[in-house]
Amino acid sequence: MSDAHVSQLRQSLVPEDRTYKQISEDILDTLEEKPSKAWLIGFSLSAFILTIGFFTVAYQIGTGIGTWGLNKTVGWSWDITNFVFWVGIGHAGTLISAVLLIFRQKWRTGINRAAEAMTIFAVACAGIFPLIHAGRPWLLYWVFPYPNTRGDLWVNFRSPLLWDVFAISTYLTVSLVFWYMGLLPDLASIRDRTKSKMRKLVYGLLSFGWDGSNRTWHHWEVMSLILAGLATPLVLSVHTIVSMDFATSVIPGWHTTIFPPYFVAGAVFSGFAMVLTLMIITRKVMNWENYITINHIEAMAKVIVVTGMIVGLAYGTEFFMAWYSGNEYEKYCFLNRATGPYWWAYWTMVSCNVLSPQFFWFKKLRTHIGFVFFLSIVVNIGMWFERFVIITTSIHRDFLPSSWAMYSPTWVEIWTFIGTFGLFFTLFFIFIRVLPGIAVAEVKSVYKYARNNK
Repeated sequence: MSDAHVSQLRQSLVPEDRTYKQISEDILDTLEEKPSKAWLIGFSLSAFILTIGFFTVAYQIGTGIGTWGLNKTVGWSWDITNFVFWVGIGHAGTLISAVLLIFRQKWRTGINRAAEAMTIFAVACAGIFPLIHAGRPWLLYWVFPYPNTRGDLWVNFRSPLLWDVFAISTYLTVSLVFWYMGLLPDLASIRDRTKSKMRKLVYGLLSFGWDGSNRTWHHWEVMSLILAGLATPLVLSVHTIVSMDFATSVIPGWHTTIFPPYFVAGAVFSGFAMVLTLMIITRKVMNWENYITINHIEAMAKVIVVTGMIVGLAYGTEFFMAWYSGNEYEKYCFLNRATGPYWWAYWTMVSCNVLSPQFFWFKKLRTHIGFVFFLSIVVNIGMWFERFVIITTSIHRDFLPSSWAMYSPTWVEIWTFIGTFGLFFTLFFIFIRVLPGIAVAEVKSVYKYARNNK
């Protein structure tokens, strides 16, 4: 048989010159070594930004949300914009962890651990904004329905904001359990490798007595699939419920049934872009080029192309339905988005989310590390503008021209948002220093599969 008819295997996700021992050393030894200068610089900068954000949040809680640039029409401003942005960032972790596990996509193994951690940190950042928006965060427990002595004062179960409480808390709980259970084999490996008695004790407790037996591995694999099955509906349900914050209202530009699938696709779109941003930095800082490979980056770029096209279709569908409905208010809302005072935000959104991902059709570009890193940041900028456009341009001009107003953020809102990035990256830097940022056991399973099929 000629070489032209021989099936070519895909390039291995793990270099074949590594051994199982070397894989463990490459990933786990970084936890024993002193932090690198790049890690120290990144952590210090993130902690500094977090500190500024902390004092900004403390100031606005003590003073009141009048410190925001609110006016009589734009009542949500950056608060809900940033909430939806961070929830969207957290979507890719569950998708990579659960959905790709169920579909047996082996390229997930190099990036799933960090993506799962990213989900938890992003949801933590998202939770800050409704907390502040409540005005009196020390009474936030009132949003939970529980037997109380407040008479007839109960939560409004018809409110989409209450649905958010259940959706986000469930999402965080399942994601946290799924992430932690996946850590067990690697925590046991750290326990067995470390020479420090204190670290051995801590990691021994965290690993729940993992003994590496066939029975233990079998139970762990079954548990992973069960949790993946529970987590998969969350990919659809969480951002669907977030979209209902808008879709169940009567505001032109919001009252539309396309929002649930549109928001889900956008969340996966922005989430994968953030995973790319983090993974490209991490592989360089931690010297993990052998485990976060070009193949991983290319696969994520392909997902961005698909979800970006879905988002572009949603943009076009919104305009078509506004015209086809014959509703003057709907038509004006979308015309105002594209040509009104915030036209620059709308066209920034379209350029970043619809046009820029098209470059990933070219293999040379989606395998170029620098270009992919740049475009992943561009996508996240575009997705932030999408949330800003949906919220601000839909309500800054309402039914009464006499109440029209322009919105601009104050320094409080800006630094609160920047501070959440400080929280996000501070948590991520701590994570890669105390826990394995790559799933060692799962990478080894892919390595074994590649060698057996060579």
